[in-house]
Amino acid sequence: MLKADFHLHSSFSGDSDTAPAQIVHAALQRGLCAICFTDHYDADYPCENVCFELDTEAYYSQISELQSAYTGKTVIRFGVELGLQPHLGALYRSYVKQYPFDFVIGSTHLVDGMDPYYPSFWDGCRPETVIRKFLEVTLENIRNFDEFDVYGHLDYIIRYVPDGNRHFSYKTYGDVTDEILKLLISRGKGIEVNTGGYKSGLGCPNPCPEILRRYRELGGEIITMGSDAHTPEFTGSHMQEAQEILRLCGFRYFTLFQERKPEFVPL
Repeated sequence: MLKADFHLHSSFSGDSDTAPAQIVHAALQRGLCAICFTDHYDADYPCENVCFELDTEAYYSQISELQSAYTGKTVIRFGVELGLQPHLGALYRSYVKQYPFDFVIGSTHLVDGMDPYYPSFWDGCRPETVIRKFLEVTLENIRNFDEFDVYGHLDYIIRYVPDGNRHFSYKTYGDVTDEILKLLISRGKGIEVNTGGYKSGLGCPNPCPEILRRYRELGGEIITMGSDAHTPEFTGSHMQEAQEILRLCGFRYFTLFQERKPEFVPL
């Protein structure tokens, strides 16, 4: 069984202290065939206690050194996770042309300038209302910027619902979810199965199997696997479960990227 982790963070991300080499060592220990670093660049991120302004020159230099050092031992790819907001399209279009990325994830982390990761986001809010708003913002993000390869953790917000009911109901949000998936498919974009949902206690990946299955039903084929690890112990976590879920949802392949081009690998 080939295992690859295409969503990994290191100390170049504002929310990680892990040296990139530690991630590579963990990947080797877990028998991963390929990894891709996707450190955060969230321009105009509002929270003062974390900085997501990526030093891309230093980041690229470090990953290039690791690629050379581990040639023949494991495949290391150079990527980025962009925190999208509707007004950042022009900035990110220019940015992705400046560097030789293998892989670009687009993600929604903010709703009206606030991150659902923080408990204060939920003050005075009905979860159903803000989950729908999160999906509507995601749709707007895709309409304003589509120079990414896959969309990350489509139901990211579910990780942080405070009332304990952290289950995505396709019945409740199927209309806007279908709009998102159809737009992604029409533009040749993929989604990821992000096993960080297990670490968050969801008992399933992000997005949930309902969304993965619907993406496949609508004709979607481009799908990557990623742990969203910020520390070595989660590198490559739950990849076997992810592959089994993909099979059950009707997928026959998962996807690797090199130089922004997809490579389909049998499950």
